[in-house]
Amino acid sequence: MAGCVMIVEGKTDKERLLRVLAEPVTILCTYGSYSLEKGEKLLAQTEDADEVYLFTDEDDSGKKLRSHLSEDFPDAIHLHTPKMYREVADTPLSVLAEILERAGFAVIVPHPDLGER
Repeated sequence: MAGCVMIVEGKTDKERLLRVLAEPVTILCTYGSYSLEKGEKLLAQTEDADEVYLFTDEDDSGKKLRSHLSEDFPDAIHLHTPKMYREVADTPLSVLAEILERAGFAVIVPHPDLGER
């Protein structure tokens, strides 16, 4: 798998990010937990990736997960949602688009009149 890989906590995070990404990105989910087995599986899935991004929630469980992921992916690029939203899934699409765009991703900027959800 060449290209870019993003690791997120859950399916809802993945679906939300896919709504604003305008380029192919492989998004892998940890489903909020981490183990040696899961870490090995993620490492295998990202073996040929050009870049790995970590985008976890800004709550206690997300920070703990980010810490574990950082050990296995020391060169990963960290993306952060603003603390006021706490979770990727609760972050407005326009804010997610800004975060991703700043990181160099091509994004679809949501139209404000069409709503966030």
